[in-house]
Amino acid sequence: MTNNLINISPIDGRYGSKTEVLQGYFSEYALIKYRVEVELKYFIALSEIPLPGLESFNEADKKVILSWLDDFDLEQASMIKDIERTTNHDVKAVEYWIKSKFDQQGWEDWKEYIHFGLTSQDINNTAIPLMLQGAMNREVIPMMESLITQIEALASEWASVPMLARTHGQPASPTKLGKEIQVFVYRLNRQLSAIKETTISGKFGGATGNLNAHKVTFPDIDWIEFSNQFLVDKLGIERQTWTTQIENYDEMAALFQAIARFNTILIDLARDMWQYISTDYFKQKIIAGEVGSSAMPHKVNPIDYENAEGNLGYANAIFNFLAGKLPISRLQRDLTDSTVTRNIGVPIAHTVIAILSLQKGLNKVVLNPTAIEKDLANNWAVVAEAIQNILRREKYPNPYETLKALTRTGTAITEETIKTFIQDLDVSEDIKAEMMKISPFTYTGY
Repeated sequence: MTNNLINISPIDGRYGSKTEVLQGYFSEYALIKYRVEVELKYFIALSEIPLPGLESFNEADKKVILSWLDDFDLEQASMIKDIERTTNHDVKAVEYWIKSKFDQQGWEDWKEYIHFGLTSQDINNTAIPLMLQGAMNREVIPMMESLITQIEALASEWASVPMLARTHGQPASPTKLGKEIQVFVYRLNRQLSAIKETTISGKFGGATGNLNAHKVTFPDIDWIEFSNQFLVDKLGIERQTWTTQIENYDEMAALFQAIARFNTILIDLARDMWQYISTDYFKQKIIAGEVGSSAMPHKVNPIDYENAEGNLGYANAIFNFLAGKLPISRLQRDLTDSTVTRNIGVPIAHTVIAILSLQKGLNKVVLNPTAIEKDLANNWAVVAEAIQNILRREKYPNPYETLKALTRTGTAITEETIKTFIQDLDVSEDIKAEMMKISPFTYTGY
């Protein structure tokens, strides 16, 4: 069945239309295809040495092999899954499928070089980094960049809008709305740089990472150099020099932690936007036919930010688990990494869902200047900081304490309260005039 109403995970069910772009990277089909790619390109690399018996392998033969990769589809993947039911080993099933293709070509003399000297982790630990690299470069990073661009446009649009700030939930020195949004742009760009700079690497070294089988079979070939070049030239990833049977997963863990930091900033943004909406700083565009609440017809709930926050939290829980688990294995290898790496698409999918939810939410917000201006007008006490610092400059006695006595009485501090206070100060008329210009609307710093 393909109806998304019966999927267990909301990634493929409720949110299937948003995550389908990841199916080519993190599905079982995708993993099989990337394994086939590594096996086929490895055979081609061996033919280019060439190993004994592969001297007659030519460009025409190479095109045939690459066409298998180009033509690989669900039907081919299903054939490999059928083989796996007998082998009970997923990578061996790929090897047998390729050998059957060689038999069909009459290449029986070459087929034992398929998977030569390798363990399954040489395939998995190159296929999975390739999957991850492809998904990040082609799908996830462009989405992150698009979201940052959208946020930056709002920061620019609201650059001149004064706004009451709140620290500890209390009225604080005013700011500009655009500046507060720009903070998120700055933070996100820094973490995006860390994501882009994280190395994608793989393991390729035989059963325990020492290329034992390669060296004992063909001792005159520099297999370390071959392996390094194979990963760089044929697969486009770096090779980890020192490994056990499995890759070290340190770079993968670093990537997941970097994405988690990016997501944490988005959670902060989602909560702030939710708060601004709740204080009426923003209205939300009315969408025809959309229901805000099943009981209260007037409501337009900030569900996009809530959905984003939930998905980001879920994604980060898995990212942090992966980052803490994958670099740890028993001795030269246990099987826990194989089970866990099958789920790396899950937190990435939840991240994608969250990014799309945030973009939808940000597209719906409409600035409500009336509420913002009212908040500023009702909080003249915030200019006390400005006045007391000018008084400090003028060596006025106990300026902090003087302003504290004015503002912390439990009564409302109005524009009139502040201006009367200034007029009663024992300072020059020029200093009074300077302070009279200060208001919650203008005291916004840089």
